[in-house]
Amino acid sequence: MAVSVAGVDSAAVAVILQATPRELVYATDWTALELEDLSLTLGEGPCVDATTGGPVLVADLTVPECRTRWPLFAPAAVLAGAGAVFALPLRVGGINLGVLDLYRARADDLAAEELADVLLLADTACAVLLNGVERPGVDRDDQRTGGTGLHHPEVHQATGMVMVQLGVPAAVALVRLRAHAYSQGRRLRDVATDVVARRLRLGPAGTPGERDG
Repeated sequence: MAVSVAGVDSAAVAVILQATPRELVYATDWTALELEDLSLTLGEGPCVDATTGGPVLVADLTVPECRTRWPLFAPAAVLAGAGAVFALPLRVGGINLGVLDLYRARADDLAAEELADVLLLADTACAVLLNGVERPGVDRDDQRTGGTGLHHPEVHQATGMVMVQLGVPAAVALVRLRAHAYSQGRRLRDVATDVVARRLRLGPAGTPGERDG
């Protein structure tokens, strides 16, 4: 597994989708889930940048450059236990399949040997995604996850509902969901769950969301 091979503490693999930037399909532990949730909710971070660009290797999240580039994600990730992040796009030709995210608790760069191992892992992850091989994720019965699970279909459903309610494109609907989650200090998937359950209806731009019922 990536953690033992690359000398990192946590790892995750996410695939790229149309309605939402990516969906988590594998994570090694609760820390990886927490950090992926942060990136998804805030819409920024090395993982986001790697989905559209090249590898993003960050040896120290506390440096000023990181807080300038990712003003929301960097400090939140440090509080969640990440000192370094290494995000590699999973790409075959011109097709973006997803991203491999590796996390270290300590701030430290990858050694040359570790980088070579990480690049090999990225190639392996591409092959797994192309072949549709199912891999076990974090144990859904593991009490540390609190039943988090790896897939967040509610985000897709909520995005579609907001599209219809507000008459906006999918990208704008997702931005509205993220903005509400951030302003309320909540996770994106929790806000999405409320929207799907019709406990929350987002108002037009510039107005707060309304609780139904």
